[in-house]
Amino acid sequence: MNLEKVIFGFFIVLAATLNFGFFIGEIDNPAHHHIYELFAAVVVNLIATILKLGDRTQIGAVHLSTSLVADLQLIAAAMVWGYTAHVSQVGMTPEVTTSIVSLSGGALLANVVSVVILIAETIMQRR
Repeated sequence: MNLEKVIFGFFIVLAATLNFGFFIGEIDNPAHHHIYELFAAVVVNLIATILKLGDRTQIGAVHLSTSLVADLQLIAAAMVWGYTAHVSQVGMTPEVTTSIVSLSGGALLANVVSVVILIAETIMQRR
């Protein structure tokens, strides 16, 4: 068993599951979407992106691009949350929550693509 591949797969799947955990719930209810879960999703996605930097294959490039998309959308969601909670006078309205969760949904789709690529790559490997 290759420890590097185990760690790589672990962070890819963890990124997807954390993102899913944040995404699930009523889209406009702030009580269903915890800020620390979004923070954890951002951090784990960034770690997964760093792990993907060394691969110079075509599949590695697609892995990296999906990870960059997820990072971009999760960071945007965190920025919207931060702006709304600390700068704006609006607060966490259903409209703002919907926007944050929608950005997280885009990142979730990118994470799912990454997991599918990981599974396909694992199935295609020959011993």
